[in-house]
Amino acid sequence: MKFINLTRHTEIGANSYYLEIERHRLVLDCGMHPKNTGDDALPLFKAIADRDVEAVLISHAHQDHIGTLPLAMRRFSGARVFMTEATAEIGSVLLHNSVNVMTRQREEIGELSYPLFTHRETDRSSERWRRCPLRQQMSIAGERAPRREKHALAFEFFDAGHVLGSTGIMLRTEGRTVFYTGDVNFDDQTIMEAAVFPEEKIDVLIMECTRGDHPKPEGWTRANEERRFSEALGAALERDACVLIPVFALGKTQEILAMLYKFRRQRLLPEFPIYIGGLSSKFTDIYDRRTHTTRRQMPRLKLMRDVAPYILNDETVRDTPVRGGRVYVLSSGMMIPKTLSNVFARRIIENPIHSIFFVGYANPESPAGLLRDAGIGGEVALDPNKARQQIRCNIEQFQFSAHATRESLIHQAAKISPNKILLVHGDPPAVEWMRDTLSNKLPGSEIIVPTPGAELEL
Repeated sequence: MKFINLTRHTEIGANSYYLEIERHRLVLDCGMHPKNTGDDALPLFKAIADRDVEAVLISHAHQDHIGTLPLAMRRFSGARVFMTEATAEIGSVLLHNSVNVMTRQREEIGELSYPLFTHRETDRSSERWRRCPLRQQMSIAGERAPRREKHALAFEFFDAGHVLGSTGIMLRTEGRTVFYTGDVNFDDQTIMEAAVFPEEKIDVLIMECTRGDHPKPEGWTRANEERRFSEALGAALERDACVLIPVFALGKTQEILAMLYKFRRQRLLPEFPIYIGGLSSKFTDIYDRRTHTTRRQMPRLKLMRDVAPYILNDETVRDTPVRGGRVYVLSSGMMIPKTLSNVFARRIIENPIHSIFFVGYANPESPAGLLRDAGIGGEVALDPNKARQQIRCNIEQFQFSAHATRESLIHQAAKISPNKILLVHGDPPAVEWMRDTLSNKLPGSEIIVPTPGAELEL
């Protein structure tokens, strides 16, 4: 068994991993770095250029896990591609949006390699995707795998509780097991239910480390955090402020909309206008269509119908008057330049009446991370092509991450006690904390931080 980390650095970036088991060669996820451009945004596909990849398995449809799938399919033309049905529907929308973004970036930043793929190639690629149900063993030939067959390589998707369609991936062959967590959450969210992962013996665990450098706050509970969030929103609306909540278009938007709906139903907040972006509305439509076909809380809730958000686009976000008593749930969560949240933030950042509420992870080097860390009174350039601005608006941080706490990741690893644990999908401090803690907690397991691009013999 061989493994290559195709992510360019030890980071949360263009996540992709190569796995070779006996004669079988697989790729797990094909992400695009959400902050970088050109080659720096791509996985290290050149590290496996001479290998005949047999299958590509996609854990979920976030940009950093599926964003270069058409490129991988072009490079490995014979590979079969597997994902859940929800991931396929979301992934098609996301990749078409990515073509639009790259086309715009070609003009704005002069990245002549963009777009890396076209709308037509995206359509042709998606026609070849194979949609698989949860908890069904499949062979990498695309057929149902008999459970009694021990020698063929089979995979099985398990609900990861992260976003709609997200999975952990179990691989079985020759009596051995490899499990890739993908992005996982072991706690219930507002819509998403907690992950349901296998508890059988695992030989090799490939585990995400997103929150490895963030301890769970003493006494933190989701109920208390929701109460704190609703009170902060209520106070902002009472002083006639507008509130910007930077979110990821997939997952976090829908979770926040459901939370706002719940606050209204509980009469914790009055009625007020809510705005989201166009891409967020497309993903929200998919959530609404799949209310009764996926594991979720509040299955009767239709967000577009029951919350009825207004839709903003690239033009209207610049022209819409900034009025108090409104909540803007806008992507991107990291406030990448030119996105709705970034453009809107630059309009309100110097006004002490208004507020920006952070509700999840933000890379420390992203505009959202820089803004959050600078705090009130500091200065920040949310767009490198614009002047620095002084932060006068109110800034608050809430913890509604869609990723597992580091404590729950350690607990999960201890429960299954793998022979080897490969730590991926985390910034260096997060990965190092996980390695040190797991080494002490599980002395019988080998804890490995795979060097990007280097072949690891397992």
